[in-house]
Amino acid sequence: MFEEIRLRRLGVIDEASLTLGPGFTAVTGETGAGKTMVVTALALLQGGRADTGLVRDGTGQARVEGTVSLSGLPDVASMVEAAGGEHEDGSAILARTLSAEGAGRSRAFLGGAAVPASVLAPVGDRLVTVHGQSEQHRLRQPAAQRAALDRFAGEPASRLLAAYRPAHRRLTAARADLTDLVDREQERAREIDALQHGLDEIAAVAPQPGEDDMLRAEEDRLAHAESLLAAAGRAHAALTGSAEQAEQAPDVTGLTATARAALDAVRHHDSELAGLADRAAELSYAAADLALDLAAYTQSVGVDPARLAAVQARRSQLAALTRKYGPTADDVVSWAEQAGARLSHLQGAGDAIDALRAEVAELATRVTELAGRLTAVRVEAASTLSQRVSSELAELAMPDARLVVAVRPAGDLGPDGADEVELQLAASAGTPARRLAQGASGGELSRVMLALEVVLADTDPVPTFVFDEIDAGIGGRAAVEVGRRLARLARRAQVLVVTHLPQVAAFADRHYVVAKSDDGTVSTSGVRALDSAGRVRELSRMLAGLENSATAAAHAEELLALATQDRGSH
Repeated sequence: MFEEIRLRRLGVIDEASLTLGPGFTAVTGETGAGKTMVVTALALLQGGRADTGLVRDGTGQARVEGTVSLSGLPDVASMVEAAGGEHEDGSAILARTLSAEGAGRSRAFLGGAAVPASVLAPVGDRLVTVHGQSEQHRLRQPAAQRAALDRFAGEPASRLLAAYRPAHRRLTAARADLTDLVDREQERAREIDALQHGLDEIAAVAPQPGEDDMLRAEEDRLAHAESLLAAAGRAHAALTGSAEQAEQAPDVTGLTATARAALDAVRHHDSELAGLADRAAELSYAAADLALDLAAYTQSVGVDPARLAAVQARRSQLAALTRKYGPTADDVVSWAEQAGARLSHLQGAGDAIDALRAEVAELATRVTELAGRLTAVRVEAASTLSQRVSSELAELAMPDARLVVAVRPAGDLGPDGADEVELQLAASAGTPARRLAQGASGGELSRVMLALEVVLADTDPVPTFVFDEIDAGIGGRAAVEVGRRLARLARRAQVLVVTHLPQVAAFADRHYVVAKSDDGTVSTSGVRALDSAGRVRELSRMLAGLENSATAAAHAEELLALATQDRGSH
């Protein structure tokens, strides 16, 4: 539970500290004094949305701290440790700072460690439940009513939901996949035909990687074979000589041989000349090798019109493919590989459809079975919840009221089962039960919420309950009964109530008042604990609007005596 809450520069409150403890704590004050800032502070410690408008005007930063006792809460202690925080003497500190600069800028701390604000949410949810006017409106919603019933049903419902929800999600996804595959059957068939046609076309030609470059080179050689042979022949003749050239000019090999012989004859007389002789020898060998290569080349190149036609025809086939499937033969081969893989995938869609149909059938059976079991748990819990809440309403000055928890088929299997849950209220004897949204006034809805929370507290205990003016629309005897019931709830949980009703505040074990200072703002002493005399004055103000009214003071003392007597009798 919370041991202390500290507020600094939050809203109209400059600085305040509330020392809490077991039992019932009431917070009262005039309208606009800022008493709801206590609830706002707790919401921030639960990871709630940071609003720069909460920072007190003229200041740069607001801060909220809460000291929490971890006694009996080992799971919360583990959360603190997992976040890197520390706890000492069985307590941990939760904190939140809000900056006035930049929308939503805030920092959160858990056990002294800086954490994302979202980390505070599971810790706060485990520590405190906050109810206010917004919660009353939420209780009108079917989803909130179903959640309340499931919370009351406890472990049997939570265990079934833990199995049902993932199975339902998978069933929904499998049905969507199956529908997509079936709806795309014609599109898939067209794609299969197109891929198969392309693969057949490529297979008929059977291109090889790099083939287009090789064919281009071969075509160029065959198309110019005669000129290539003539050039090679002339070059060979120039190197080796020929009958036609014998009288016109000496050949290169003969000239290099003559030069070599002349130099070799005298090379031993001069080392420099010997080097030139070696170069002449190298030139002679190179001319001879080139002549041999030219002779071999003339043998390899032939004029072959038939082969040229075949090469040109093959290049034409490849060109037809590259226009469709890629700029080169390599791209065509790559397209064929990818198309083959895609074709296999598409052709396997039939097997996928069969597998999905089998999975959908299996999941539908499983989900239907779990939904049926969940319905049975809800129906049984609904009967008990109706009886217990109706009993609580009788103690809240609604003796003839009856809460009906109706569980009906929803028509479809939804993410939370096959049921619609509706809370209905018969506010008096002889009247039919009607939906809360239609049949409950604000005061009645407040008491229904309180009765529900009292009953749910037995099944899912939370250390601290906070009620923010849930007594709106209540007065007279009903207000006394609400105060009495809150006091009873406080015997097994910490209860913090922000109220405008003196009948409720009188039942508190401790009482804080939020008061405005003379200049209309709240000073550092704006939130203070009241002693016995102070409580009489505050309750008098709440009763009559006057702090010095003798009649109101007498009534206040009577209320306090009633509350004291009620506590003593229990």
